[in-house]
Amino acid sequence: MIERSEIKEIIDKYYTDPENFKIGAIASHSGLDIFDGAAEENFKTVAFCKKGREKTYTTYFKAERDGSGCLKRGIVDEVVVYDNFNQILKPEEQKKLLENQILFVPNRSFTSYCSIDEIEDDFKVPLVGSRNMLRSEERSEEQSYYWILEKAGLPFPEKIEDPKDINELSIVKLPHAVKTLERGFFTASSFKEYKETSEKLIKQGVITKEALKSARIERYIIGPVFNLDLFYSPVEAAVGNMSPVELLGIDWRFETSLDGHTRLPAQQQLSLNEFQAVPEMTVCGHNSATLRESLLEKVFEMAEKFVKASKEHYSPGIIGPFCLQTCVDKDLNFYIYDVAPRVGGGTNVHMSVGHPYGNTLWRKNMSTGRRVAYEIRRAIETENLDKILT
Repeated sequence: MIERSEIKEIIDKYYTDPENFKIGAIASHSGLDIFDGAAEENFKTVAFCKKGREKTYTTYFKAERDGSGCLKRGIVDEVVVYDNFNQILKPEEQKKLLENQILFVPNRSFTSYCSIDEIEDDFKVPLVGSRNMLRSEERSEEQSYYWILEKAGLPFPEKIEDPKDINELSIVKLPHAVKTLERGFFTASSFKEYKETSEKLIKQGVITKEALKSARIERYIIGPVFNLDLFYSPVEAAVGNMSPVELLGIDWRFETSLDGHTRLPAQQQLSLNEFQAVPEMTVCGHNSATLRESLLEKVFEMAEKFVKASKEHYSPGIIGPFCLQTCVDKDLNFYIYDVAPRVGGGTNVHMSVGHPYGNTLWRKNMSTGRRVAYEIRRAIETENLDKILT
């Protein structure tokens, strides 16, 4: 793991020209939210794109500035296009990032397309967030997010060790065979259904026998999904008087082809052929949501427990944005089924207009992307930049 002392030395060099700090991110996932938030706080932005997927950033959201440097339109100031995202890890590319005074905001595309080992040990660019927690997102890791949820005493769906023990609706979590960064999830209510469904999906090329062996099976929580977009502020903890734990907003997902199934009447669902019958759960969009106010106390309790456990087991702990992905059952109990120790996947829904709760707290449009940039701005002004970088 790269020592924070190394990152501090780099930041000390950045401070020779503090007006030219730039915010960079992989141009995918939540990149637009990161760039929009940076623009709101008057930072220049750099998008790291993959060839063939760059026009969103090079053309359609390209920044235009007037003679005094003020933004007139768009949000992306500079673009770097790679054949593959993982080229950003090359030493010569890192050198360019450092020369460009990049503060790099990690998102899921960064950790999906780039080696976690290299991110931890070789990527010597200042990360805004918790470098040592990014690995916990991988379910195959011994110290995955389930591990820290257990340490924190937080609720998550019960794991089923053996598919033969399935006796109620359960979900089987494993990667998609072809869409390697997507899900091959399916549900089953019995071992018989597990066998039948998995055999169909293997035959269709959706999942593989190898991935099925290491799949996580857990009890399916019947209820709505709420992705809690949260933030922990080391700057507020150091110099402020308010809570450093913030709920910025909530989003929920649109999933293919699951959402298409739910729009069909029962008779049409029953008429689907074997290739249509089992829905896929690939996330293709998000929408905004709020919670009834009597549930917010539970949200803050979960966030506080997670932050505390992260400090105990992943010093210095979570920094900046994180997302607890939850289901709420019929008795209004929360279950955390996934954790993002970085910017959540649904925050683009709030860019520019801000999150409902973040806006209320900060009295201005406060999206996750802007909250990250605002934390950087406050850290620079209060000389606490080392507290938010790893």
